[in-house]
Amino acid sequence: MPRSRARVVLWAAAAVVGVGFLVALEITSRHYGTPGPITAQAREVFFPPRSGTVLYAAMTLMLVALTWRQRFIAVGAAVGIDLLFWLGRWAAGTPTMFGNGALIVTLACAVIAVTRRTGRERTLLLKGVGLALLLVAGRKTGYTWLDITAKTRPMVLDQYVATADHALGNPSWVAGRIVRATGAVGEHVLDWVYIQLAVGAVVVALYQLRRVAAERRFPTHHLVRTFLVIGLLGPGIYMVFPVVGPILAYGADGGQWALADLWPNTPPPLGTPQAMPFDGFTPRNCMPSLHTAWATAIFIHSRKGPRALRWLGAFWLVATLGATLGFGYHYGADILAGVVFTVTIETALRAFDRGWERRGTLLACYGAVVFTVLLLSYRFLSQQLAALPWLGGPLLVLATASVVYGYVRTAALWDREPLPGAVPQPRRAAQPELV
Repeated sequence: MPRSRARVVLWAAAAVVGVGFLVALEITSRHYGTPGPITAQAREVFFPPRSGTVLYAAMTLMLVALTWRQRFIAVGAAVGIDLLFWLGRWAAGTPTMFGNGALIVTLACAVIAVTRRTGRERTLLLKGVGLALLLVAGRKTGYTWLDITAKTRPMVLDQYVATADHALGNPSWVAGRIVRATGAVGEHVLDWVYIQLAVGAVVVALYQLRRVAAERRFPTHHLVRTFLVIGLLGPGIYMVFPVVGPILAYGADGGQWALADLWPNTPPPLGTPQAMPFDGFTPRNCMPSLHTAWATAIFIHSRKGPRALRWLGAFWLVATLGATLGFGYHYGADILAGVVFTVTIETALRAFDRGWERRGTLLACYGAVVFTVLLLSYRFLSQQLAALPWLGGPLLVLATASVVYGYVRTAALWDREPLPGAVPQPRRAAQPELV
């Protein structure tokens, strides 16, 4: 089978699996009495969105497939629609929120692509719309997964992770005290970075996709692909390893379900860890840390940009790590798992683009093995890790570093070798500005 035809078949199969997955999630969530991703997204065409920032970020990704004139028209239409919705809600006394305009414009572009475009122009615009809608659907799918983890996993494994974290020096407790010492300014900066993760991602993605309208094609690999795969696979790990985080399991935010009010002043005492019950509405979304995973992806993809973009990627990663640990949302063990998770996915995606060559395939398999070993060690060897921190801690860090080092070396070789079957492109003058 020719390579182009094989890719078409693969993407068709992926589309069928994706739709089936969304339908299955919709049915499962309705079984537990909550709206699924399809219903939640359909409501946001007219009802107040949960996050207008995400909808505008998604529309911005679609705009890379349009000309500058079309972009101004699309943005103006989205803002105008949102203004009308805002005035109507304000007059009715209901909560005001923006974002409906961005979603409506994105859907309208899909209709235009089908009815008014042909050939390559239609394909390009549909890819842009699909990219935007995938980002939005991924967000809604994540929310649904979190609801399901809370309702189907009554027992959490925080005691195991907290015990293993002794081998790493209890970094969440250390970072929590540091963040508190920085005062309101430090907390606000970290909180903004943590919440607005999509902003950093869109800036990097726009740089990578800045030439789509001119070249009439999307690059083979870009940040949005990695983001979507992380969001698709990550919540599944939550079902296997449910954890709520130190500020809930060991802090005042956990209320009656917390073991004690220890975070961040007093590290948890060592003992025999066991699964503990927790409430039925808090997401079990700690292992691995997907915020760390996404921030790591931003950092990786910013490395080929101009200096300002590289600094942005580094800042976003450091600030996200500070927030995840300093606000008590994650344990240090979650962070290591999140890094390995992202690097493994990034390796697999790039290896796929190169026809699953031996080098990339072996590294992806190695990353998957290390990730599995990390989770198993947290669950079954936590006491041994805590009892020998001088050995357990370095081993955990070295295992993570080995995956990162393998990716850095492999990526450097890939960057010097063109993709199989790729047509060499003429060199262009550097264009550091963002679209």
